[in-house]
Amino acid sequence: MKKASGERPRHIAMDQFQVRDNCLLVGDIPLPRLAHRVGQTPFYAYDRQIMTQRVETLNRRLPDEVSLHYAVKANPMPAVVQHMSRLTNGLDVASLREMRTALDTGTPPNKISFAGPGKADIELRAAIAASVIINAESAAEVARIARLGDSLSIRPRVAIRVNPDFQLKTSGMKMSGGPKPFGVDAEQVPALLRRMKSYELDFQGFHIFSGSQNLRPESIIEAQTQTLDLATRLADDAPSPVKWLNLGGGFGIPYFPGDQRLDLQPIADNLANLVREYRPRLPEAEFVIELGRYLVGEAGIYVCEVIDVKESRGETFAVTNGGLHHHLSASGNFGQLIRKNYPVCIGNRVTGADTGPVNVVGPLCTPLDILADKYSLPRVDVGDLIVVFQSGAYGYTASPQDFLSHPEPIEVLV
Repeated sequence: MKKASGERPRHIAMDQFQVRDNCLLVGDIPLPRLAHRVGQTPFYAYDRQIMTQRVETLNRRLPDEVSLHYAVKANPMPAVVQHMSRLTNGLDVASLREMRTALDTGTPPNKISFAGPGKADIELRAAIAASVIINAESAAEVARIARLGDSLSIRPRVAIRVNPDFQLKTSGMKMSGGPKPFGVDAEQVPALLRRMKSYELDFQGFHIFSGSQNLRPESIIEAQTQTLDLATRLADDAPSPVKWLNLGGGFGIPYFPGDQRLDLQPIADNLANLVREYRPRLPEAEFVIELGRYLVGEAGIYVCEVIDVKESRGETFAVTNGGLHHHLSASGNFGQLIRKNYPVCIGNRVTGADTGPVNVVGPLCTPLDILADKYSLPRVDVGDLIVVFQSGAYGYTASPQDFLSHPEPIEVLV
């Protein structure tokens, strides 16, 4: 991973959060007061109202025939999952622990799906017993599901995860096209579907997920159009009518200078046209959009405290009690080839005279422990609260918290 050189960040305004008396507000609580309420720094804070507004906006735009699911892997904090379960039509999980969290919300099992390329028998057995939809990732996994279902005298709900022969173009993380560990290659699916007719399985449909973190509507439109066409062709060999079609997600959020928020309207208009076009060919199918980061990412912040300010050969370093062990993504060590800064502010003093670029670093004994590189901030003092925005997804659970054995952060839903 390389550092971006000479960057003068011009981030999109983080206007989802309000400011009062020059303090950032989370759930209408000034950040210093929230820090006292939490009782420690560092911590993650998630604003439930921002999540609610995001879902409400989607529901207004998306066709009524499209169900909205929350991908729990984005943020599996139980309070967040509980909140999202009340707002969305279903939950998608990627581990046994996430499945337990999802079931604890009271979400009906047929509105929960379980994906992942390496499910152990203990996970499959639990998913079968719970009657959730299992997104099978290989022919061998389908056979295992059938065998375990027989042993439990339960007919498992199964969908086939398909690895299509196309990608979500300009996606931050491509999940399809070419050789992939995810799903069954599209050209192998018809033979598997014909084989499934000999198994005691409750066939549900397909999960076709092309990629994530995309900010270009035209790319998402193209992928969704290709997905409906592929699913319709595959349905010809299905053991029973398609009841469930997960179109994936891929909706991105802005992180870096130059990023702009995703324009939903073209995507919604295209989906409405696709539903009208393909409904006669998939008359029983529930169309599902699965989103995680897009629903919760912008609703979260990571907060750490400045414990030292020092000068080194002409550069200012604000040393905090948080870092890459809590927020690997913000440090640039979670897939970035060239390191870019997440949007950052001083939460207890949002605006003020710039003193020049500041390096915000953590307490770890590694040069990779960077939260902001040469970032323009007001004067930084010991005790200030550094806020990293866009931290509601792939933050806490995507980070190596035991690295160097520092204390864990706290999570709160406000």
